[in-house]
Amino acid sequence: MFGLRRKPRIETERMTLRLPQHSDWQAWAGLREGSAEHLIPWEPIRAADHLSRRAFTNRVYWAARAEAQGTALPLFLIRRSDQVLLGALTLDNIRRGPVQAGTIGYWIGAPFARQGYMREAIAATVHHAFSVMDLSRIEAACLPENVASRGVLEKCGFKYEGVAQAYLQINGRWRNHVLYANLRGDRRGRTDAG
Repeated sequence: MFGLRRKPRIETERMTLRLPQHSDWQAWAGLREGSAEHLIPWEPIRAADHLSRRAFTNRVYWAARAEAQGTALPLFLIRRSDQVLLGALTLDNIRRGPVQAGTIGYWIGAPFARQGYMREAIAATVHHAFSVMDLSRIEAACLPENVASRGVLEKCGFKYEGVAQAYLQINGRWRNHVLYANLRGDRRGRTDAG
């Protein structure tokens, strides 16, 4: 039918990665609330109404609009075996023209951490970005002490590129971040963090 676009879906071995839907609110709010202790050290301070239905509705509308405009690809990680929400990954700040790049950010619920789900989601999203979206560079940043995040990026082919001073406000403080990138057809070989 004219005017209808197929919404993006990325299938992995265990998950479906898809845009958030209004019906995801309770699962999302419950997972975020139950994982707060796990997530707070790594994230910006959230608004007081962060978990409200209204805030989530705005998030769903933003996700659909950003995807349609090609500026972001916000994805929820849904385990296929039981349709449980595991976390989220967003390919954001998509730039076109001579750059052809985007930046990923992600979070996983505490009950699902260290089970390979995020590695699987990042690898599939990077493949999609290079093969379907025709991007050339995917960037990521994380706190230097976030060993789990650094490890998953390195396992997914991201290479360390340096440190950005006062890059992002995390938990109320401006924090340095280590920068990583994954390049389509990367021939740089292994690079170790300094």
